[in-house]
Amino acid sequence: MKPTVVIGGGVVGLFTAYFLQQQGEEVIVVDKGDMEENCSTGNAGMIVPSHIVPLASPGMISKGVSWMFSSKSPFYIQPRLDRRLIDWCLQFYRHSNAKHVQQSIPYLKGISLYSKQLYLDFVAEHGNEAIKLQDRGLLMLYKTKEGEKDEAALANLARESGLNAEILSKEDIGKLEPNQEVDVRGGVYFPDDAHLSPRDLYRLLKTHLQEQGVMLKSNVTITGVEKNGRKIKAVITEGGKIDCDHLMVCAGSWSGEVAKMLGFRLPMMGGKGYSFELPNTPELKQASILTEARVSQSPYGGKVRFGGTMEISNHVDMVNIRRVQGIFESIKAYYPEFKAEFPAQDSIWKGMRPCSPDGLPYIGKAPGWENVAFGAGHSMMGVSLAPATGKLLADLKIGKLGELKMDAFAVDRYARK
Repeated sequence: MKPTVVIGGGVVGLFTAYFLQQQGEEVIVVDKGDMEENCSTGNAGMIVPSHIVPLASPGMISKGVSWMFSSKSPFYIQPRLDRRLIDWCLQFYRHSNAKHVQQSIPYLKGISLYSKQLYLDFVAEHGNEAIKLQDRGLLMLYKTKEGEKDEAALANLARESGLNAEILSKEDIGKLEPNQEVDVRGGVYFPDDAHLSPRDLYRLLKTHLQEQGVMLKSNVTITGVEKNGRKIKAVITEGGKIDCDHLMVCAGSWSGEVAKMLGFRLPMMGGKGYSFELPNTPELKQASILTEARVSQSPYGGKVRFGGTMEISNHVDMVNIRRVQGIFESIKAYYPEFKAEFPAQDSIWKGMRPCSPDGLPYIGKAPGWENVAFGAGHSMMGVSLAPATGKLLADLKIGKLGELKMDAFAVDRYARK
């Protein structure tokens, strides 16, 4: 039997390999990068069943237009003549409505809760010392009346959907952050959310897979595929051919390019984000999102990671320092006593998050192919949804169908339009 090849060595690809290997299958993971630093290592590490509203939602259009005019704003689209970008933006606009949000909620809720449980199972098997999972919930902090209105509406929506959500006063928040003044109007607490160390999770997954005989191949450039009817026989790379029985595409923001090789359309844009770590002084205890600034804050004992921005851009390797300044300035706005020094440029992480135009991931079989599946387009929720995506793809490989609703994640939802 030939191996299953997983294209993409990020956390989604590694969890896919993890569950395939558990089924006793031979697996090869290939990645175009060095498998050291990627979107799986520098993000906030949040596990967020509370995030039931997709990126494409009514408020994003009005806010996005105003943000376009600020160099420090949380959202930016680099203007350029690019047919793929224009198409993506049109699709994003068409999906930014209340009907799409309501239709998406049960799907996002289902896969998020499933993923959270798989994380708890993972910790039960491998221990928590390495990945530092903190099952302490998430705070959504707001400073303005508008922010209060938006977050209260989200809390009510979450409750109506069967999730736990608590609206907190500034005094309530002070009890969760006893070491800090938190300069906010209030917040919403989602007790069922969690966070972990994404870099440590990534290292643990790589080590475990290698110990189990999974081959990890870095710096591999894929140039094509070898076909036999409706099946892929091999992946063609600059270094030679890799035979395969099945192909799992978990290539993040580059998954659209692989889809193009396979002859179908998969709208995807890279949304660049930035993060940096600072000494956690005075110590923050609670993972939070600073809602008006769209900045995440994840504490890990002596360190805390701040991250944010969504920059739809072609400049993969460039750090836009003005956007990093926007993240940095939000720290003092919410935590005036926090001792923050602007990070050195070489310590600023950057990564391209894979964004579908409707804000939902692509998970399932590839159109026109019997032995190809995709798991991509998770936007800012790659770490949160990685275990569920990997398990669903592994189950799909052996024809196992679960109870989770999946049709909203169909890989061919744009290919058939």
